[in-house]
Amino acid sequence: MKDQIVLNGKDFLLEDLIQIARNNIGIKISPNSESRINKARNLIDRWVKDGERIYGVTTGFGALSDVNISYADTKKLQKNILFSHSAGIGRHVDDDVVRAMIALRVNDFCRGNSGLRLETIEKLAQLLNAGIVPLVPEKGSVGASGDLVPMAHLSLVLIGEGEAFVDGKRMSGAKALEKKTIKPLVLDAGEGLALINGTQFMIALGCLALHDALNLCKHADIAASMSLETLMGTRSAFDPRIHNARPHTGQIKAADNMLRITDNSDIISSHGDCSRVQDAYTLRCSPQVHGASWDAFAYVDNVIRVEMNSSTENPLIFPESEEFLSGGNFHGQPLALACDFLGIAIAELANISERRIERLVNPQLSGLPAFLVEDGGLNSGFMIAQYAAASLVSENKVLAHPASVDSIPTSANKEDHVSMGSIAARKCRDILANTEEVIAIELLCAAQGIDLFTNIKAGDGTMAAYEVIRSRVDYMKEDRILSIDIAKVKALLKDGSIVKAVENKVGKLY
Repeated sequence: MKDQIVLNGKDFLLEDLIQIARNNIGIKISPNSESRINKARNLIDRWVKDGERIYGVTTGFGALSDVNISYADTKKLQKNILFSHSAGIGRHVDDDVVRAMIALRVNDFCRGNSGLRLETIEKLAQLLNAGIVPLVPEKGSVGASGDLVPMAHLSLVLIGEGEAFVDGKRMSGAKALEKKTIKPLVLDAGEGLALINGTQFMIALGCLALHDALNLCKHADIAASMSLETLMGTRSAFDPRIHNARPHTGQIKAADNMLRITDNSDIISSHGDCSRVQDAYTLRCSPQVHGASWDAFAYVDNVIRVEMNSSTENPLIFPESEEFLSGGNFHGQPLALACDFLGIAIAELANISERRIERLVNPQLSGLPAFLVEDGGLNSGFMIAQYAAASLVSENKVLAHPASVDSIPTSANKEDHVSMGSIAARKCRDILANTEEVIAIELLCAAQGIDLFTNIKAGDGTMAAYEVIRSRVDYMKEDRILSIDIAKVKALLKDGSIVKAVENKVGKLY
C-alpha cells in the first residue's frame, strides 16, 4: 500500500481516492503542478494590483457581482465569504466523505486553474495528512455555484475557525490546528471563493457510493445464486447463448457470474428432470435486472472519473494565455443526473432481492418450512426479516425520486437554475445503505435455506459464500434477535469477505 498518493489534477483514480478516504493514506502535490499553480497565482496578484475587474476577487458574489471591492478589502472579502456561506444544517457527514472532499479539492487545484497560492493548497493537504477532519453539515448545498455551504465549513478550519474532529474528538478549528502545530492561514485575494466554488461534496459522496455499489452488485449476484439453489431453480437461463443474443455488457457479466457461482452444484443437478418449465422472474431474470444496474454503474463510473480530474471553480485562470474566464464548471448537473441514476440502479437490486426473500420464506413458493425455521408457530423464523426488507425497499422507492428534476433559483435569481446534485448524492448514499441491508437479509435467508433443504453439495461459489456466513452466524434452530445476525452478515458484505471467498473458488467476478 502506498504511503502517499501524488496528485497532479490529471489521473486521480477512484481506487486511490478510496485508500485516502478510508485507509488514511496521505496526499502530496506533484512537483509538475507547482509551477503552473505559482504562475496562475502570480497572474492574480498582478491583476489585482492593476485594478482588473475579476469576479469574486475584486467584486462581490452572486447577485452582488456588480459591486466593486477595493484593493484594501480584497483579503477581508475572502474571509467574509467563508463566514457568510457557512450556513450548513443537519448532522455532520462521515470522516471518509470529508477526507475525500479534501483530496478531490487538492487534485482540482493541482490543475493550476484556481489562482490559489501554493501555500494554501499545501495547507489544505496538510489538514488531511495530519488527521484533521473539519465538521461539515450535510445539508445546505443546491449543487450549483459549487457545493458552497459544505466547502465553506470545510475551509473554515484552514483559518482557525469552525470545528473539526481530531482523533475522534470534536473541537474548535483553532484548537485542532494548535493540536497538530499548524498555523492558521490568512487568505489572500480570490482564495476564499476558490476554496468553496467546486463540486467536491457531491463528487465525494458519489465516488464512495459508486465504489460500494460495485461491491454490492457482486453480492447481489452471489445472493441470487444462493437463492436459486435453495429454491431449486435451474442454471439454464444463464446460458451465454441467451445473453449473447441480447448483448448488453452488464447482462452478460451477471449471467457469467451466476453461472460460475453455481458451477458443480449437486443441488441443481438433483432436480434436472423435474416438471418445472421455467423459474420465476426473480430467479430467471436476475442477470437482466442486475446487468442493467452493472451498466448504469459503468455510466456513472465514466462521469465520476471525468469529474475527479476537472477544474470546477469560477473564474478559471489559464496561465498559458494569461487569461481569466468566467463560466459555469461549478454546476453539478452531470453529477446530479449520475447520482440519481446510480440511486435508481442500486434500488432495483433491493427490489428484486426482496422478492427473492419472499420466495425463500413463503412455504407455498419454496417448498421449505414456513419462514425457514423448524417448529413453526412456536418460532417465527425469518418472517419479520422479510418485513424489514420490504420496509427498506419501500423507503428506497421514495428516495429514488430524482432530485435533478428540481430547481429553485437562488441569489436574487442570478443563479436561476441549480442542480440539486448534493441532494441526489445524499439520497444515493441512503439508498445504498438500505440496499446493503436487504442483500444481507437475502444472504442470511439463503444460507438458512441451504441448511434446511438438503445435505447435497451446493455450487462451488455458493458453498464458499455459505461457509463464510456460517463462520459468523450459526444456523437458527429457534428464534433469536435477528438484527444481530443481519448486522454480522452486512459486516461480511462491507469488508469483502464473502466476495473474496467466492472469487477464490470461481475466479474474479465482474
